Amino acid sequence: MTKTFRFALLASTLLGGAASAQDVTLTIESWRNDDLTIWQDTIIPAFEAQNPGIKVVFAPTAPAEYNAALNSKLAAGSAGDLITCRPFDASLELYNQGHLADLSGLASMANFSPVAKSAWQTDDGAATFCVPMASVIHGFIYNKDAFAELGLSVPTTRDEFFAVLDAIKADGTYIPMAMGTNDQWEAATMGYNNIGPNYWKGEEGRLALIKGEQKLTDPQWVAPFEELARWKDYLGDGFEAQTYPDSQNLFTLGRAAIYPAGSWEISGFNAQAQFAMGAFPPPVAAAGDTCYISDHTDIAIGLNAASPNADAAKKFLEWVGSAEFATMYANALPGFFSLNSTPVEMQDPLAQEFVSWRGKCQSTIRSTYQILSRGTPNLENETWNASANVIRGSETPADAAKRLQDGLASWYEPQK
Repeated sequence: MTKTFRFALLASTLLGGAASAQDVTLTIESWRNDDLTIWQDTIIPAFEAQNPGIKVVFAPTAPAEYNAALNSKLAAGSAGDLITCRPFDASLELYNQGHLADLSGLASMANFSPVAKSAWQTDDGAATFCVPMASVIHGFIYNKDAFAELGLSVPTTRDEFFAVLDAIKADGTYIPMAMGTNDQWEAATMGYNNIGPNYWKGEEGRLALIKGEQKLTDPQWVAPFEELARWKDYLGDGFEAQTYPDSQNLFTLGRAAIYPAGSWEISGFNAQAQFAMGAFPPPVAAAGDTCYISDHTDIAIGLNAASPNADAAKKFLEWVGSAEFATMYANALPGFFSLNSTPVEMQDPLAQEFVSWRGKCQSTIRSTYQILSRGTPNLENETWNASANVIRGSETPADAAKRLQDGLASWYEPQK
């Protein structure tokens, strides 16, 4: 072997080693196994094309198993570099245990509002530990064909809303609204926390409740229950035993005219409904009133504090905070809306209708999710039951509100 050849071989080996040393593989932990194809075919290739040397693997776990599986991996030191974050307390606990890194210093964090970041921050807002990805928005989806057939206009005030429901009921062709109380959570999520923000003025009321400056027995917190009690007459026969899938089927089969909704329904409804659909935000008390929408922070992504690839992971997280990612993600999953402050042009018309409300209404999040459901009784779960009871007529609005307030005050110091 000549000296020249040996030198060339050595140089080749060293250069090859240097090249491979630069290759980093990032693994993403997630519960969104339904999104595997979208990540593999669309999102990851876009990032890798701009960041040679960084490979990304999306490795989801079944949703119901995610929290337990992730905690086990973190404890064993085998978790991925990037952690998909559920909102509020579950992720806050991971941060408090030292499993999630503080990402407050990322430049892309400037692209998110305080409301967008609130689900992944410490209570004092000093640290933000996940980059917000998407929220879901509440409102009402309606059958456009049914409205046209009955000569109905989209309601903007509560009086108009109930006039529309009365007209649908009087005609008899359609069930006015598809919602049941069997599973309970819909009554709170698509009922109380859908219409409620217009009464308690969104963030103003929600934050006042956390501070102990308002109580659940105050008029603005009882009033949504009073409105829910009126829904009973419009939900159709047997709504008490009606499950969530039953309600979805009633609407998509064209048997109900209105569906109290979360935007996550969009993809499924698009695939199943054979009629044109529209959406409207929760009606306000009077024309011209400020409107409030539940624009609920739902999913984010953080950095495993023990990741050996923190620098590469932070590059990925900066990209997740970009307008490019926001547009790609929101259009790949219509109904999961970007939390980025840069407006995203939605290709799906129903999704675009939902997200357009951000331009005219004030955004808030579900009132029970931050801090107020850490104790026993759990305010979120109790609100499910109370909302269902009020609609069924087995509990009065005032009694439901008092029960929730007494439960919260039993363990939450600012409410005592």
